[in-house]
Amino acid sequence: MPEGDTVFREARSLGDALRGSVLTRSDIRVPEWATVDLSGQTVRDVASRGKHILIRTDSVSVHSHLKMDGSWHLYRHGTTWRRPAFQARIVLETLDWMAVGFDLGVLEPIPRAAEESRLGHLGPDLLGADWDADEAVRRLGGRPAVPVAVALADQRNLAGLGNVYVNELCFLRGLLPTRSIGEVADLPALVGLAHRLIRVNRDRVERTTTGNTRRGARVWVYSRGGQPCRRCGTRIARSTIGRSELELRDTYWCPHCQT
Repeated sequence: MPEGDTVFREARSLGDALRGSVLTRSDIRVPEWATVDLSGQTVRDVASRGKHILIRTDSVSVHSHLKMDGSWHLYRHGTTWRRPAFQARIVLETLDWMAVGFDLGVLEPIPRAAEESRLGHLGPDLLGADWDADEAVRRLGGRPAVPVAVALADQRNLAGLGNVYVNELCFLRGLLPTRSIGEVADLPALVGLAHRLIRVNRDRVERTTTGNTRRGARVWVYSRGGQPCRRCGTRIARSTIGRSELELRDTYWCPHCQT
C-alpha cells in the first residue's frame, strides 16, 4: 500500500498540472458516479491528507484513496497509457493534460463542504502544513494496550504511515512491534522521528530509511524476513499482528536489536 509520501508526491504532481485549469471532459467509471459530469468546472486545488487525495473543483472534491494498487497518472493528449484502460476509474481532461486514476480503492465526488465529515476522523497529517505532534502523541496514548505497529498504522492517530515506515520506525527506536504503545517510554521521540523520516523522503522517488539509496540497501527490516540484520547479523523475524482483519499488519523485526 502506498505510504503518505507517495500520495503527497502524486497530489503535488496533479496540482501542478491541473490547478487553475478548466476540465474539458470527465469520465467517472464507477457505476454510482457514472452520471456525474465535471466538464466546465475549474480545478481550484489538489491536496493530500494522509493517504487521501482531494481534487477540488468549483463545487466538489474528487476524493480518492489508492489502497493497495491504485495510482494517478498524467498524460499528454495522444500519448499511450502505461496501464490498461480497463483499470481506469476516472479520467479528467484539460486542454493540456489527462489525469487518469487507476484501480483506486476509494473514488467519490463529494461536496467540498463535506470534506471534514468524510475525513475528520484522520489524525494529524505528517506532511500537512498543520501537523500537530502533540495531538498525535495524545491520540497514540489513548489506547495504551494496542501494539506499537498497529497504533502507528492507525490513521486515526497520525495520518500517512504505512507498513514500511511502521516497521522501520520500530527498528530505529529499538521497539518490538508487538510491544504495547503504552509501554513506549518516549512517545514524543517516536512521533518526532516519524515526522522527520517521512519529510526527508517526500521528495524522493526511491524511499530510504537507512540513508543508503542503493537498490537492496534502502530499508533496515521491512520485507527482509530471514535476512541478516544490517546492524548485528541476527536473522530478521517476520509475523502478522492485529486483532481484526482491518488491523492485521505484516511485521518484521530484529530479535536482538528490538526489545
